[in-house]
Formats: sequence, structure tokens, C-alpha cells
Amino acid sequence: MPQWIDLPLPGGPVGLEYAWVGDAPAAAPLIVFLHEGLGSLAMWKDFPARLCATARCRGLVYSRPGYGQSQPQHARQRWACDFMHTEAYQVLPALLRALGVVAPGPHPVASPTCAQSAAPLILFGHSDGASIALLFAAQFPDWPAAVVAVAPHVFVEQKTLSAIAALQSPQAQQGLVARLARYHADAGAVLEAWSEAWLAPEFAAWSIADTIAPLRCAVLGVQGIDDEYGTMQQIYALRPLAGPTQLLELADCGHVPHRDQEAVLTAGVCEFLTSLKGD
Repeated sequence: MPQWIDLPLPGGPVGLEYAWVGDAPAAAPLIVFLHEGLGSLAMWKDFPARLCATARCRGLVYSRPGYGQSQPQHARQRWACDFMHTEAYQVLPALLRALGVVAPGPHPVASPTCAQSAAPLILFGHSDGASIALLFAAQFPDWPAAVVAVAPHVFVEQKTLSAIAALQSPQAQQGLVARLARYHADAGAVLEAWSEAWLAPEFAAWSIADTIAPLRCAVLGVQGIDDEYGTMQQIYALRPLAGPTQLLELADCGHVPHRDQEAVLTAGVCEFLTSLKGD
């Protein structure tokens, strides 16, 4: 069941919805699920619970500010080009610290009211969430043990911009907002803010390739061959990372592998996590 927590962020306090999933013991690895650009806690449906059960992990799912039932940051109604950096550098670490999910070793800024956990932290990000996960891991190298980056955006491709632009017609927006309204308190605002940020002229030069290059934790890059929002070049761009990187290319799969190829994705993630333990 979703819970809510108030975070003191630079743009003002924000209430986020989150949920714990899985019944693995406290010492088990924790997978934090980071949703896509139009996603939310509820849009994951039961996938996090199923993956955690198979992988014998705990899970944490949440909606970013303005998504799902989380409150928006009013100062960010129009998102800047660094909106994913903001999520990685401010929102995610604030949430983890508030919930007592801390990096190994002393961590004086963790909330004293929460039980601290230094169990292995795995970030599972999808699309924009994958980019946020990679940015977080590069910024906080001692925190996550690994990143699963599903359909990440490492740089901007024309294919991505064209797909988002196709959503801007009144007819397309009407249908999309109606579908998203089942998952977001303000679906229209989510779609408008996200698409405006991506389609801003200055965003065409956006890239995190150099920023994440020093990333040293293990990374699994996953991409559907039929992804309508990006090409295989996105996960190929993960090969130069400083840490060990594995790639998983999924046939007959679009932008949402946990919907199109859940069984193959789950098997690949479990194999990846097993390899981290040296089994």
C-alpha cells in the first residue's frame, strides 16, 4: 500500500508517495524502482513485486514530484534541461536518507528516526528513470552496488524527439491524458511539463555520457530492439563506463521491456545480480 513522506527539498517541501514491496529479510538487497517519463508508482503495477520475489530482494517504488499522487514542486512547473539531474542529485538521495536507506559506513545525515540500512542498493530505472539512476550512481559512487538501466537516455536522438512530438496533436493528447488520468492526480500537467522539457530547442544537445563516464558500479543496460523511443546506441553508450557493464538486447520488445518481455528481462536481471555475488 502507498505511503507518503514529506521531503525538505531546495524548491520547497514536497510530499511523495512510496511503497515497500517484497518480503525478503532486511539484509537482502534493496531494489529501488525509478519510473519512466510519464510513469508513476501505480504504473509499474505488480512487476516490482514479481521481480523482487524472483530475485529474493526487497523493493522500494515511488512517484517523483508531480507524478502519480506525489505533490509537484511549484517552482518547477516548467522544467529546466537538467530536470533529471535534479531528481538524481536532490530528490532521490533525500528520499533514501529520509527512509533510512544509507550508503555503507557512517552516514550522519540519515534520519535518526529511521532504521538505517546498509544492505546492497540496486537501482532499477526505466527510460528517464534509467538516466536518473545512472546520474545518481555517478554522483554517489559509494551508495549503489549496481544499476539496471532499462531503455536509458544517454543522449538525445531524433527518434526520441519525433516520438514525443507525435504526442502533441490534440487528438493524441486527449487519448493519452485519458489513459494517464488513471495513474496521475494531474495527468495533463505531467504530460505538458515532460514534453515541453524534452522538446525545448536547448534540450537537443543534452547528454550525460561524460557525466556518467566515471561510474564504477556494475551496470546492466537493457534495450528493446523495437523501442519506439530510442535505438541500441543508447546502451552501447554505456560500454565506456569505468565499471563492469553488461548489455541485454531484447527481441520483439518496444520501450517497455517489463511489459513486452517480462520473463526474459527478469531472468536477465537475476543472472546479473547473481554475477555480482560471484556465484
